[in-house]
Amino acid sequence: MTKLLLSVHVLVAILAVGSITVAASMFPRQALRAIGGAQASVAALLHRVCRGYAVAGIAVPVFGIATGAQLGVLGDAWLIASLALTAAAAALLGLAILPGQRSLLALAQGGGAQPEGAEVAARPAAARLTMLTGIFNLLWAVVVVLMIVRPGSTTGA
Repeated sequence: MTKLLLSVHVLVAILAVGSITVAASMFPRQALRAIGGAQASVAALLHRVCRGYAVAGIAVPVFGIATGAQLGVLGDAWLIASLALTAAAAALLGLAILPGQRSLLALAQGGGAQPEGAEVAARPAAARLTMLTGIFNLLWAVVVVLMIVRPGSTTGA
């Protein structure tokens, strides 16, 4: 059972979190292009990918906790740190990244006649969104390292 739980945990992490990191990283540039006059469909698609996979990504900690329970490591510091970082990444995604994307997307979908300088005005928001996405990606990179290295673990890593 442990191998099945771990397999699902890793697969969902790769598919869901991987998709979010790529789509969220591409979004600010595409949103700025759309505000500058290009079609907003690419930015809208990237936002839908982030939203959809964010919901699917809930399975990552669920299966991670189930796997940790099977292995008897729920009290280990590396797992607690990983869960805290996962919660921070989820909060960042739900409270800052997705709303930031919605704001830029609203500007991009505002219609064909964009006010003069709208792209320039949106640049600070896009830069902030790029920074937040980088932090989100970094949090997940640290979680991956913790899952592999497992400092202090007695599970034989």
